Amino acid sequence: MDRFEGMRVFVTVADAKGFAPAARLLGMSPPAVSRAIVALEEHVGAQLLRRTTRSVSLTEAGERFHAHCKRILAEVAEAEAVAGGTHSAPQGQLAITAPQMFGRMHVAPVLLAFLAQHPQVSARAHFVDHIVHLLEEGFDVAVRIAHLPDSGLTAIRVGHVRRVIVASPAYLEAHGEPRTPADLARHDGVGFAMHGGVVAPWALYPPGRKSRAQREIAHPRMQLVANTGEVGIAAALAGHGLARALSYQVAESVKQGRLRIVLADHEPPPIPVQVVHADGRRAAAKVRAFIDFAVERLRREPVLQNGA
Repeated sequence: MDRFEGMRVFVTVADAKGFAPAARLLGMSPPAVSRAIVALEEHVGAQLLRRTTRSVSLTEAGERFHAHCKRILAEVAEAEAVAGGTHSAPQGQLAITAPQMFGRMHVAPVLLAFLAQHPQVSARAHFVDHIVHLLEEGFDVAVRIAHLPDSGLTAIRVGHVRRVIVASPAYLEAHGEPRTPADLARHDGVGFAMHGGVVAPWALYPPGRKSRAQREIAHPRMQLVANTGEVGIAAALAGHGLARALSYQVAESVKQGRLRIVLADHEPPPIPVQVVHADGRRAAAKVRAFIDFAVERLRREPVLQNGA
């Protein structure tokens, strides 16, 4: 069995979570499937699958190899379709990741509209508040809200958001509006910390200056710390104090007058929003089509163009 066929068998076993169901899908005998996996593991020099009497699961090396194999198999299928003249429209599964709240509010509607136009494409969406490694975890596209380091990834900027401090009008009427970062020490706030870690600092800047050397860390009284920004926003809406959020997260509440932005002239620099993928011009048709569609839609979002 050649290496390519071994990869196909491996991916089928991993996805089916067993040798017997994979054998049925492949039209092979279970012993033949088992021999193919053993030969592949010997070739790569690592155990790819963890076998028990009841289940089959990927090892850490297997997870990385599985993502690469799926990409390679998809690229071969794409090349064959193009060569055969049968790939006139995007098809196959698209895997996309984005921050949780931004994904729900802005990426999911774009993805649903795209799928409505391309019935031969299916999608897997994974919205989480941490950076996902595209190649190792098998994703085609990511939407990221961050200043990205130099890498081999292709990034297309679609806008920016601001990091703002908000409070309800009722809270500000009762406690006064902070005018300087030092005023925050007299106010209640809700902190944010990922996975029970260090509370994210409230970094503010002198008006017109954005150098990190000039920033000031504000210290509101934090009776509550949560691992999601939505808790802080809900607390601010309920009048419990100040919350720090990204501008898109509170845009509608600010527009409705339910929240007010304070200390706007002390905000950090805007944060770019970027659509990221790994394959550049060699990307599969489904990826190129989605990127073109998503970039055009996201660049029309007012909250990404003016940070409102």
